[in-house]
Amino acid sequence: MSTKEKKRTLVDYAGLAARGFIMGMSDIVPGVGGGTIALILGIYEELVLSIKGVLNPEAIRLALRLKIGQALALIPWQFLVCVAGGLITAAFSMSFAVEWVLEHYPSLLWAFFFGLVAAAAVTIVRRVRTWSYVPVVGIVIGAVGAYTLVGLVPGETPDTWWFYMLSGAVAICGMVLPGLSGSFLLVLMGKYEAVLSAVTSWDILTLLLVIIGAAIGIVTLAQLLSWLLKRYHDPTIAVLTGMLSGSLRKVWPWKVVGEAGLERNILPAAWTLEVAAVLVLALLGFALITSLSNWAARREKAQAGV
Repeated sequence: MSTKEKKRTLVDYAGLAARGFIMGMSDIVPGVGGGTIALILGIYEELVLSIKGVLNPEAIRLALRLKIGQALALIPWQFLVCVAGGLITAAFSMSFAVEWVLEHYPSLLWAFFFGLVAAAAVTIVRRVRTWSYVPVVGIVIGAVGAYTLVGLVPGETPDTWWFYMLSGAVAICGMVLPGLSGSFLLVLMGKYEAVLSAVTSWDILTLLLVIIGAAIGIVTLAQLLSWLLKRYHDPTIAVLTGMLSGSLRKVWPWKVVGEAGLERNILPAAWTLEVAAVLVLALLGFALITSLSNWAARREKAQAGV
C-alpha cells in the first residue's frame, strides 16, 4: 500500500480522529496499547506505513529546500494529523478520569480492558492468510514473551532528562506493537506516575523530553515493522496475536500485591455484586471490540468493491 494519502471525505477524517481518540484513551491505562486498538479498528498497517513515509528521502530533501508543499504531497500527513490529534486530545482530556477510576474502581476498569484484549486476540488472528506451523510457533513465542514481560516487577530508575527521553522511546512501542501497552512499559521503567502527573499538571519540560524520545522511537520501530509486515506478514501477525494473548495476564481484574510490588492474579473468594459487574464489563468490552471489528471488515469490503 502506498504512503500517499487516500481520497477521503470530511466524515472519513473525523472517523480517523475518533479512532485516534480511542487509541489515546487506551494508551493512558497500563495493559492495553494504542497499537492494539489500531489493529482492531483497521488502521494498523496504514499507520505503520504512514509513519515510515515520514522518512521519505525525497520528502526530506524537498523540506530541507523549504519546498514544504511538495514535501507534504509525498507523505500522508492528513492521516497522521487526524490520528495524532485525536490521540493527543484523549491523552490530555481523559487522564484525570482514568486516574480517578484506577484509584477507586480498578477491578471494573481492568475487567473492561480484559474483554477488549481478549476480543482483539480473536479478531486479529483472523488476519493470518495461510496457516502452517510457522504462525502457530509465532503465536506461542508472542504469548510466552508477553506473559513474561507483563509479570516483571516495576523498577526504580533515574530521574534524569535522558531517561525520560529513553522512557518515551520505549513507551511508544505500545502504539506500534499490539499486545504491549506504552503505559505499562512506563510502569516497568518506574515513570508511569511521573509522566501521568506531568500530563495533569502541564509539566511542559518533562512532556517535551518524553515526546522527543517517542518521536525517535516510533519512526525507528515503524521502519522495522513495515519491513516485517511486507516480507513476513503471517508470522508477524501471529506473533502480535500471541502478544495480545499473553498480555491478558496484566489486565486480569482480580489481583493482590505481594512482596516487592509483584502483582499476583487471583480468583474472587465469593460471588458478589462486584464480581457480577466485573463479568458484565468484560463481556461488554468483548462485544464492543467484536462489533467494531465486524464494522471495520464490512467497511473494508465496501471500499474494495467486494
